[in-house]
Amino acid sequence: MGSGGDPVVARDLVGRELLSDWFQVDQARIDEFARATDDSQWIHVDPERAADGPFGTTIAHGFLTLSLVVPLFEQALPRLEGYGMTLNYGLNRVRFTAPVPAGSRIRGRFTVEEIDDVAHGEQARVAVTVELEGQEKPACVAEALFRFLHMP
Repeated sequence: MGSGGDPVVARDLVGRELLSDWFQVDQARIDEFARATDDSQWIHVDPERAADGPFGTTIAHGFLTLSLVVPLFEQALPRLEGYGMTLNYGLNRVRFTAPVPAGSRIRGRFTVEEIDDVAHGEQARVAVTVELEGQEKPACVAEALFRFLHMP
């Protein structure tokens, strides 16, 4: 969970917008993701061929972009009081609205829309926008569910 500033309780986050730092998605990370997921489509891993393709360069996998939501959220999250861990509980909606070219920088913009009680903690429903530096259109929009759990 976040590290800076005074701790807050999860319910204090409702309505707040949280913003991560910029994060570079380089070709090495794209290649590692391709190997890990057995998704080596040329638009992701072949810079020469991709230069002549629809995006003019290699692009990150949509699911790579989505997988970065969790660390971006944790980085944007203030220090929470009384919780031992944060769990990624799932997604209600996801859209990949723009490609992430290799070398681009992304950041997460999060709005905590609702907090509900669950066993051993609280669950947050969070509007997620993954922004591309210098672009108006986001790379990804989603609704994510995170659980903040008390540890025994």
